[in-house]
Amino acid sequence: MSNGPNAVLTSDEIDAIARDVVAEGQAGRTSAAWQKIQPFRKAQRHQTEAAMALLWIVDQQSLTREEATDVLSEIADAHNDNIDILSALGQCLEAVRDIDDLNAPPPEHPIFQSMVAKLDRLAKLHEGRPEQEQILRGLATSARMMARQMDAIAENSLRKLTEIDPRNSAHQYNLGLFYKTRGRFAEGVAAGLAAASLQREVIDSTEWNLGICATGAGDTETALDVWKRMGQKIELGRFGLPEGGYAACKVRLAQRPLAERTADSDDPGEEETVWIERLSPCHGIIRSVLFGSLGVDYGDVVLMDGAPITYHTYGEQEVPVFPHLATLARRNYQFFAFAGTQEAAGRLVDLSGELDGDAVIYSHTENFRIMCANCWRNPDIDHAEHERMEKHVVIGRIAAPPDIAPARLLDLIDRAIEKRRTCQLYAPDLCAAAGQLARERIDRRRFTLLTDN
Repeated sequence: MSNGPNAVLTSDEIDAIARDVVAEGQAGRTSAAWQKIQPFRKAQRHQTEAAMALLWIVDQQSLTREEATDVLSEIADAHNDNIDILSALGQCLEAVRDIDDLNAPPPEHPIFQSMVAKLDRLAKLHEGRPEQEQILRGLATSARMMARQMDAIAENSLRKLTEIDPRNSAHQYNLGLFYKTRGRFAEGVAAGLAAASLQREVIDSTEWNLGICATGAGDTETALDVWKRMGQKIELGRFGLPEGGYAACKVRLAQRPLAERTADSDDPGEEETVWIERLSPCHGIIRSVLFGSLGVDYGDVVLMDGAPITYHTYGEQEVPVFPHLATLARRNYQFFAFAGTQEAAGRLVDLSGELDGDAVIYSHTENFRIMCANCWRNPDIDHAEHERMEKHVVIGRIAAPPDIAPARLLDLIDRAIEKRRTCQLYAPDLCAAAGQLARERIDRRRFTLLTDN
């Protein structure tokens, strides 16, 4: 093999190196894979076969994302008008994005935007010609990877592909996938059904996207058909949606999930990972009370995508964490911040079992604190000396359905506290909502002392 500046690699050499690199990457040896692609990086500028081998290596995710993205940039710069290379490169952009992290902001690397521009130009130049289909495949993927920035180009490309080859199930599937991630669930159902009708056998990815879109669209009949066809034990349940017995899982909520974003506001905002009561393969009720204000909270019903972002380990159990696709129902629960004291871990949280409905006292932090006893008794006095006092402090939020009156909620908490005696809970905003203004002033002083860092 020549090592000169214009070295030409034989087909056998290219095939052997490419397979070796992919094997290294699949074994997690990305540094070795990077070293072994160096002959390709030199040859790709003047040898199409080497460039295509690099694209295959990137598509197999054999390099780190940063390295792969740089390689794609080099190839794009060297082959400005090569339809085969640029079309394949556009589709490779999916391999350098974490597509499971559905709500990620638009990519910052310039290769994404430049590829949309290159392929859009080529698609217009080759309008109506046989090569237009492969260009549109690359263009559709490139535009879809840009979050909500290039939606018009992505949709137009995907729709044109279904018109060019209406019997191609992959085109219908990809159109349905686009509609799902943009929150256009009824259109996603139509595309998913079209894709399924063109397939000779049932394909899991098509079924999953169809089931998710049908659930999001409230098309219960279609959703139940899909889930039962996949062997799920599920029937019509709460909220007029499918419901079965599923283990709890977690969802990474986004203040602005991709399906609810626009090109002008195209980032997830605040994010928080929470537990949900899973009702179906793709939706459930939030069962964590959030730290922040995301516009969605405890008791709300959320739709999640099918591919986990990651897994959280609890002992020997692995719990999947799914991306937040959309919010199906905001149930307008009441929320009240609290601070309290307890003699042992979990005692205040245990009070939840004595509240109405699914009201809950949710702990965000439980810490041991040393405080001043004199300040605790009368915080308005400027003490010359501070008497030490130990407290096991809990800080969190109370959540309650909208039909529970604040006075009723406060009374239930007081009764539960009275049984324990060694616990105290201070929720000034709840006192105010219950009309107990004198108590609100006392609770606020204690609340402030407990939450003061």
